[in-house]
Amino acid sequence: MNKSLFKVHSWAALLAFIPLLVICVTGSLLVFKHEIDSLLMPDQVRVEPQAQRLPLDSLAANINQAQPNYEIVGWVLYQDPARADQPYVMEKGTSEWSFLHLNPYTGTVLSAPVAHDHYLTDWLLELHYTFLLEDAGLVITSVFAIALLLLGITGIYLHRKFWKNFFTLRWNSRLVVYFSDLHKMVGVVASPILLVLAFTGAWWNIAGFLHELEEHADGHEHHLMQARLYSDDLSLENLRTEAESSVAGFTATYISFPWEPGANFTFWGDVPSGNFLTSEYSSTVSFNAQTGENLGSYDIRTAGLGATIVDSYRRLHFGDFAGLASKIIWALLGSAPLILALTGVTLWWKRRKQRARAKQKNLATGALSANLS
Repeated sequence: MNKSLFKVHSWAALLAFIPLLVICVTGSLLVFKHEIDSLLMPDQVRVEPQAQRLPLDSLAANINQAQPNYEIVGWVLYQDPARADQPYVMEKGTSEWSFLHLNPYTGTVLSAPVAHDHYLTDWLLELHYTFLLEDAGLVITSVFAIALLLLGITGIYLHRKFWKNFFTLRWNSRLVVYFSDLHKMVGVVASPILLVLAFTGAWWNIAGFLHELEEHADGHEHHLMQARLYSDDLSLENLRTEAESSVAGFTATYISFPWEPGANFTFWGDVPSGNFLTSEYSSTVSFNAQTGENLGSYDIRTAGLGATIVDSYRRLHFGDFAGLASKIIWALLGSAPLILALTGVTLWWKRRKQRARAKQKNLATGALSANLS
């Protein structure tokens, strides 16, 4: 059993280690996506907090005036008061989503609409979950996420008695011995986090790909934006006020605008659940895009166990459930495959050379015996 699992573990690692390095290294960097953006383009992503935000209607009017050839299709409302809003827009005549940055206190549009992979960290994000291959990339990265799951499970089983020599690093031994100790130690420490990252990443990618298949199963293409798909008589600010009064403690964090015929407004938001793994998009309130009628709400606090677990995937994947401390831990352990790849490939190569030498020795011994006989 152990020999078979060791072969599975070794070959899965050899076949997948380069893609997994890409996924894990980019993921570790993206834990600090906003911090990196704040260093590279502070004038776009950071704002000076003021006493009160402008009404959503005024902000939307500013966007529409600055970008008349675009329609708003989404809007991120960050809970950090010093972060700029991030509205998503779609250029008329296309189905392509872009985004820009907006000062919610002054109404100033801080950037022109750009593609989702325009900035460095957004390019890294695209590389992280699609390898820059769009929908096909969702499937490919899912395969490698499953490979990471397999590596974690087999590694934990193979080293299930790790506590016996867990803190042993034989510094003065041969490199292969030291690397073996280091590989086991790092693998045991990082495996629980890597399993979480692999499972949640695979879940999202597979779900996203299946959603795309379902949406376009009949062959229809994405809707090309031609004109506004909601009534101009609706007040976005009033809808947000109603959404936040419909669910106790609800704070809107994202607004989904109608982006295709038949779609409505949905306000996604955070609620005080007492569960530190509840995401900031855990609950929703929806409104008819033409009449503003409240179509119903969803409160994570009254949802079943399954829905609560799935909602926790966001916090677990990004590691932001305990602020900076958990983000640092996630970034460090998420990059553990760097060490595992270095030590693992070295061990594999050393063992391969040892087997080759042993085979040559056996052949030589056999030939000598044959000659003597």
